[in-house]
Parts: sequence; C-alpha cells; structure tokens
Amino acid sequence: MLKLISGPSSEPVTLAELKAQCRVEHSAEDDLLTAYGIAARQQCESILERALITQTWARMLDCFPWSEIELGKPPVQAITSITYVDTSGATQTLSSSAYVLDPTGEEPGFVLPAYGYTWPTTLDTAGAVTITFTCGYGAAAAVPDAIKTWIRMRVATLYRFRESIGAGMSMQEVPSRHLDGLLDPYRVMLAY
Repeated sequence: MLKLISGPSSEPVTLAELKAQCRVEHSAEDDLLTAYGIAARQQCESILERALITQTWARMLDCFPWSEIELGKPPVQAITSITYVDTSGATQTLSSSAYVLDPTGEEPGFVLPAYGYTWPTTLDTAGAVTITFTCGYGAAAAVPDAIKTWIRMRVATLYRFRESIGAGMSMQEVPSRHLDGLLDPYRVMLAY
C-alpha cells in the first residue's frame, strides 16, 4: 500500500501559464483555474503512476520480501526511513547502512538490502514495514514539457466545458491518442 505523507509545495504549471492557455486576462477565476490545475496534476500523476513535484510517500508492507522492494511513484529521490515491527512487537528503525536505493535509477524505484545485509524478520501483522521516501522530478522546471502541456490542455478543457453534460453545445475533441500520447514516454509499468 502507498500512502501520501506530504504533497507537493507547488504545482508544475503556474497560474499564469494556465491563464495564458485559457486566454484569461482577469483574476476573477484564479481560484477556479488553480483548483483545475491541482486536479489535472493529480489526474496526470494517477495516469502515470509517478510523482511530478517533490513529495513524501510511505510504502507499507506486511513483511520484508526476499530481495528488493518496489517503491513506486518515480523518480525516487531518497529513502527517509525504514521502520518495522520486530518479532517482539516493538517498532524498530533500520539503520541507513543496512539498505540502499537502487543506484541504477531503474524505475519505478527499488530499495535493496546493502551488501552483506538481509532484511530483518518482522512480526506477522498487517503493515509491519514502512518505507518513507521522497520522490518526484524536483521543482517545476524539471518536469518534462510534454507533461506540462498535457496539464495545460486538460485545464483548458475543464475551463471551457464546465459541466459533464452540455445541452446544445458543439465541441470537437482533440483525439485522445494525441493528447494522452504526450504522456506515453513517462508511463510507469508497475509489477504489483
């Protein structure tokens, strides 16, 4: 299970960029555009199975596996901590010298026991292992342009068509293979 601990402190696309995409020159709908921007970023992250701006997540497992642990939400920047419930029921923090973030940078991001170490035995209970890690491209400038373009186009669509059903409205959809194709190179294929 993955759980968001702290979300991004900014968005990959600024309000000014959203206003330019939507051709809005006034500030009366800044809150609406900001909300659409957050929603579009969240939808994009869900589609891609990745984090865009730096955020903190926790991967929870019932026990340690035999080898590497797939983290998800790439790119993974760092492991903050690994805690586990030992066989006596006490919560322990694993020494950072006992594990390594996969140095190859392979996505979706893996943590492995360090050379000469094995994962400890845990109590047989749900959520016995918690790996807390930071992930995302970093700042907005590091987010690929194709992803930002998808977000801007998604917000412009939400802004233009504010209802899910519109009577008497004429619209022509950009072929989804074009719009969603912008995201294809960044999709993460997860093993779990």
